[in-house]
Amino acid sequence: MAGGEGTRLRPLTSNQPKPMLPMANIPMMEHVVNLLRRHGFEDIVVTVAFMANSIRTYFGDGSEFGVRMVYATESTPLGTAGSVRNARDELDERFLVISGDVLTDIDLSQVVAFHDQCGGLGTLALKAVENPLEFGIVITREDGSIDRFLEKPTWGQVFSDTINTGIYVLEPDVFDFIPEDRSVDFSGDTFPAALAAGKPLFGYVADGYWEDVGTLDAYGQAHQDILDQHVAVEVKGFELRPRVWVGKGAEVDPSVTIEGPAVIGDNCIIRSGARLHRYCTLGRNVRIGANAELERSVIHDNSYLGAGVRIDGSVLGRGSDLREGVRCEPGVVLGDECLIGAHAELKTGVKVYPFKTVETAAIVNSSIVWESRGSRLLFGRDGVQGLANVDITPELAVRLSMAWASTFEKGATVTISRDTSRAARVLKRAIMVGCNAAGVNVDDLEVATVPVTRFQITSSSSMAGMTVRLAPDDPQSVVLRFFDKEGIDVDESSQRKIDRLYHREDFRRVLAQEIGDIGFPPRALEYYTAALVASVDLSSVRSSGFKLVLDYSFGTTSFVMPNLLAKLEAEVLAVNPYASTAGAATFDRDASAARVSDLVRASGAHLGAVLDPGGEHLVIVDDRGHALDDNEAMLVLLTLVARRHPGGRGALPVAASMAAEDICSRSGVDIVWTKLSASHLMEVAAVEKVVLAASQSGGFIFPGFLPAYDAAATLVNLLSLLATAKRKLSDLVVELPPVHIAHESVVTPWEQKGAVMRTLLERSQGRDLVLVDGVKVREDDGWALVLPDPEEPLTHVWAEANGAERATARAREYAVRLEQLVR
Repeated sequence: MAGGEGTRLRPLTSNQPKPMLPMANIPMMEHVVNLLRRHGFEDIVVTVAFMANSIRTYFGDGSEFGVRMVYATESTPLGTAGSVRNARDELDERFLVISGDVLTDIDLSQVVAFHDQCGGLGTLALKAVENPLEFGIVITREDGSIDRFLEKPTWGQVFSDTINTGIYVLEPDVFDFIPEDRSVDFSGDTFPAALAAGKPLFGYVADGYWEDVGTLDAYGQAHQDILDQHVAVEVKGFELRPRVWVGKGAEVDPSVTIEGPAVIGDNCIIRSGARLHRYCTLGRNVRIGANAELERSVIHDNSYLGAGVRIDGSVLGRGSDLREGVRCEPGVVLGDECLIGAHAELKTGVKVYPFKTVETAAIVNSSIVWESRGSRLLFGRDGVQGLANVDITPELAVRLSMAWASTFEKGATVTISRDTSRAARVLKRAIMVGCNAAGVNVDDLEVATVPVTRFQITSSSSMAGMTVRLAPDDPQSVVLRFFDKEGIDVDESSQRKIDRLYHREDFRRVLAQEIGDIGFPPRALEYYTAALVASVDLSSVRSSGFKLVLDYSFGTTSFVMPNLLAKLEAEVLAVNPYASTAGAATFDRDASAARVSDLVRASGAHLGAVLDPGGEHLVIVDDRGHALDDNEAMLVLLTLVARRHPGGRGALPVAASMAAEDICSRSGVDIVWTKLSASHLMEVAAVEKVVLAASQSGGFIFPGFLPAYDAAATLVNLLSLLATAKRKLSDLVVELPPVHIAHESVVTPWEQKGAVMRTLLERSQGRDLVLVDGVKVREDDGWALVLPDPEEPLTHVWAEANGAERATARAREYAVRLEQLVR
């Protein structure tokens, strides 16, 4: 009998039937099927109702489990006896009835033998329990015959502790007491009617284990009973030591502590320093981050637990995604595919229903059933980013690329590239499959830098492009970046369009003859290099005889720079000059800059630079070995460009230093203020005819060549500007004014962000405001910028003043105001 919904087990049963809930990584019903087979029952009729297809799909015809299985479907609820009556065509001889959603090892052969001995209409397997109030009590006579039934009695009605387990051996004559096509229960209707008609029924008090698993508490207790081997059921995996089972392909770091008893499913990965205390069950493909700590918890398949999580007495559904530092107190239950943001706390007894999101740092005291605390955005700052094979899977990549390709005409061409990582390689293949399936052709650059990808889009017939790379701040994550026809990051309206198509699964699926093709553009690197060199005064660079120290950071720039530097005729000491996934994944910007600084001083080089693995950002080192911070690099380049192009235009983010404004005003350079997002800076650089667009993260744009970040182009232009100015880089750095910018962040729930910004704006009326991005309040000696974070429940405060202490105090002053508004 497998038709129950298991409502008391929600949210675990919100989108799967109770018989399919895993017990020690095996569905409950499979344990029952195994028990039946061991006792010689090989013909099984399964009565199904709620989410019947999931049961049919898993068990099929039963041959995989050594039995024959057929199914009887209830269109409307028929009760325990009515559902069996619905399967009467298959039940023409003595049969056994058992629930598919219990955990038991009762000896069914003994129950059948007792039935044969007594020879009645039916035999009920009974079980003595400590608290019979939640079950139907069966009162028997000395010979085992049943006297009467009590359904869920009060203590005043309790005259026995033997309950009805729902396991019956019945003769076909029992159907005389089950009316057709209406709801009928065995204990409440059929058995009392049979007794009233003088038909003998017997009760057999069975030994062995039996648990209804009808509640969440019972579900957790049943797992503990399995681990303590109180019930004889199968536990898959190699028993590493008594009561510690480890599945195939599991990777457990030697520093992991497993107290046990525990079950670790197939292909689990447990990182260093993690601790598994008593009674932990991990499903298949579960990933546990470093220094995580679990106790008395059940984690279902394909879940991800980030570093430092603390899980105590909780059950996490399939595909749960818990980020760094999450804490779940006893009694927490998550439905399938919930995302819990970093450092969130779920208090005792909280239930989160499937597919919900809990925002970063949230404290959740009540269950989340309908609402979603925070939105799970597809696009972030740089594109679609997430953990490889956890958030960003090949399945997602196919669907997302089909949504993206559906925004173009059939037969259009897009350009796609990747870095050297295996994760990027497999995802790029999935992306190309999705594009082709939607009727779009792909120009495959294979491994290429981001700037080369952008250039190929603008110099070819491509309508757009995409690149797949490891995230710069997390080697376990990947980012899918989308570019428009101009080679710049897609704007927010395009992101929303792709997002809508993705979530609606409104993809174009073309006919077989319209499926797209894959091509490999020839000489893309040569065209890129030729165009870049043509955009500067090559002769002045060559005549200067530059000596350089360059760190390629094991990135794809190693494919670009040799050919480019050969045309500059510079003397170059190259560090990490080959592409390596392992090297790029461990890229440390500050450590690389320190190493290049030492080499510049030791070699007497004119200049050094660290190019990031993607080829977009760089750290500049002057001839004295001083690594410029991002503000210094911005000011130096502004100084050189302003002298070269007086009266031109520059694009700067609204959080740029006052010193940048002074440099531009002295040279008559107009400033176009932009949002802090890279996509908006690129958009402005493409349409406003600026000579330089500069970020505060080491990204610079020379739109005369390409309206996007390009570390190689920045380096070449810097050499050209220094050669023309005939100045040492260190002399320019010495002349720069000091910059004092401080930063604070305030935790701001999503639902309060709008109100907080509105109130702040109202209270700032009458002051000198800049409203390009957030609220920027100008002061006599500086400014303060308040800006909500687009991805996290945070609000950022940047502040500048004429001294470091004053800037810090100003940032703290605005942060305190925000904290008061949040409260």
